[in-house]
Amino acid sequence: MLEAFLDWLAGLPPLPTYLVLALLSSVENVFPPVPADVAVALGAFLAQRGEVSAPLLGLACWAANQLSATGVYLLARREGQAFFAHRWVRPIVPPAALEAIGEAYRRHGVAGIFLSRFLPGARAAVLPFAGAVGLSPARALLPCAVASGIWYTLLIVSGAALGLIDRIAEKAVREGR
Repeated sequence: MLEAFLDWLAGLPPLPTYLVLALLSSVENVFPPVPADVAVALGAFLAQRGEVSAPLLGLACWAANQLSATGVYLLARREGQAFFAHRWVRPIVPPAALEAIGEAYRRHGVAGIFLSRFLPGARAAVLPFAGAVGLSPARALLPCAVASGIWYTLLIVSGAALGLIDRIAEKAVREGR
């Protein structure tokens, strides 16, 4: 299935490639099982084929991810603890746990938000919790954006490096080395 997706993605013109990968990056904050990181790294891998720009792809995916993360944060901030009672969010966090998370955010602040964005699986939960406990936008969104920018840069560099290695290996095979 992944190979079929890669082939389909590789066959797209540049603009739809950017749009598909940016969409996958944004959906991660609403539906965390979506493998946004894999999509970004695959896009950077494909960038080595010359169809898309890896830096532009990274910027588009980071911006889309931040936009959806901000939307989820603002909704959770508006709703407060009631955010986790919505049927579509499912009541997965009891009020006592939410209060403990809020206290941890207040105690560790910016560093906690920043470091949490590097943890797969937890990354998508950082801003809804921060919003629900009432953390200010500056204390929640800024460290999240910086951490995500670093993370997406690492993904783009790694994916592009693997794409370059693949291109070199293909060339060596073609030349019979």
